[in-house]
Amino acid sequence: MQLHCTILFAITLQLSFLLPTLIHLICHYHMKEPYHTSILSGYAWAQELLHGHPECIHTELGVHKEVFHALIRELWSMGHGDTRNVTLEEQLATFLYMSVTGLSTHHVGERFQHANGTISKWVL
Repeated sequence: MQLHCTILFAITLQLSFLLPTLIHLICHYHMKEPYHTSILSGYAWAQELLHGHPECIHTELGVHKEVFHALIRELWSMGHGDTRNVTLEEQLATFLYMSVTGLSTHHVGERFQHANGTISKWVL
């Protein structure tokens, strides 16, 4: 009986150390908290720049609205277009914003609410 109690105690002790780690791993990999939660998406921010004060787009993207639209027309004529989830306007705004600010892919991804891999496809 003594041996049985000792074995039970050892198993209980091991489980008490193991279970919190297992629960943490399960929560970390299966219950992910959304990262990009800004109310203003990258598309909405680009639209705000295009329809807002004329100097805002120049300050943020380094070009005036007319130049932005000319670049969009040129990109369309070259065969570029919207992707499944991102308009050509947002792709161009992302590229220009990163070029003007010199921010990292991570920071630009936060501004446009996209994953780093998505941002790097448009810029690199």
